[in-house]
Amino acid sequence: MNRYRIAVLPGDGIGPEIMRTALSVLNSAVSAVGGLQLEFREYPLGANHYRRTGEVLPDAVVESCRAADAVLLSAMGLTDVRLPDGTEVQPQIIVGLRRALDLYAAIRPIKLYPGAPTPLKEVGRGIDFIVLRENTEGLFASFNGGSIVNNQVATDTLVVTRAGTERIVEFAFRLAQQRQGRPIDGRRTVTCVDKANVFRSYAFFRKIFYDVAARHSDITAEAIHVDAMSLYLVQNPSAYDVLVMENMFGDILSDLGAGLIGGLGLGPSGEIGDRHAMFQPSHGSAPQIAGMNIANPLAMILSTAMMLDWLGETKGDPKAGEVGKRIEAAAAQAIAEGATLTPDLGGVAGTKEVGEAVRRLIESGGHPIG
Repeated sequence: MNRYRIAVLPGDGIGPEIMRTALSVLNSAVSAVGGLQLEFREYPLGANHYRRTGEVLPDAVVESCRAADAVLLSAMGLTDVRLPDGTEVQPQIIVGLRRALDLYAAIRPIKLYPGAPTPLKEVGRGIDFIVLRENTEGLFASFNGGSIVNNQVATDTLVVTRAGTERIVEFAFRLAQQRQGRPIDGRRTVTCVDKANVFRSYAFFRKIFYDVAARHSDITAEAIHVDAMSLYLVQNPSAYDVLVMENMFGDILSDLGAGLIGGLGLGPSGEIGDRHAMFQPSHGSAPQIAGMNIANPLAMILSTAMMLDWLGETKGDPKAGEVGKRIEAAAAQAIAEGATLTPDLGGVAGTKEVGEAVRRLIESGGHPIG
């Protein structure tokens, strides 16, 4: 029996309650599949922890995350808890973990499940693409490094390196090889999203993209400017498979994508490196609804599915992969049945009720709830 240690960071606001719900679902899936054991170790981290202790990112927590097989992080941050310079604590924590664990690939699946609301009148053959953002360079490389001169001029620097771009583009092509291609025709495709017609940094990113693409002749490679891509994702989302881009563009387009599939409550994410990985929902901590049992736990639940998929792939463990697939299938069925949806999806169910519905579907083998 394979055993994995998971570092659990419950976060702030709705974070602890959606984490509890997701772990309950995960434990049910592990029990249903068998042959697997997960050990959860919880660590205090977030805005509330900073308010209590003055610690932003304790070294002991970072080392525990390094020692874990994976990190599961919930929604984190509170707008009224700020550092002495007036900025929020949450970016310091998240960016600090990314840098400490070298999590260079941020994966945001954009998948429209049957029954989920979408603002689009037509979705063609469906929506199922990945926004893959380089996670350590780009404009975010200036985090804590920009400058303000005499309260008159502010600057930040966009950084694109050959090594950083090559590894994220290689990651994109490996990801495309594992997928079923774009919904419109099944063609495996990687799309570089940039602004190469204006900025040298993005032209450099695109050049490296095509250098790497030449090594993957079995995958279609294309490049589209980010402003045009914002239009095309609304007009014809079925035409895209894996989109790879610089950090800031990925930050923006991933939220646009979430808007097409029911919102951030259905937006899981994974931040991956060569040795470590962290999984979390894409949404914020929503402290205004904390403790009210109305937060949507599905993004957190789907993030646990991504974690098990990653463990299955990297550890060569089919049981872990099966757990991930079981969780996603049950969550998708719960959405399709529509009886237990939270208010953000047009329903009236609570956080716990959604978790219970997904758990029952897992335990019943995925059959509809009667």
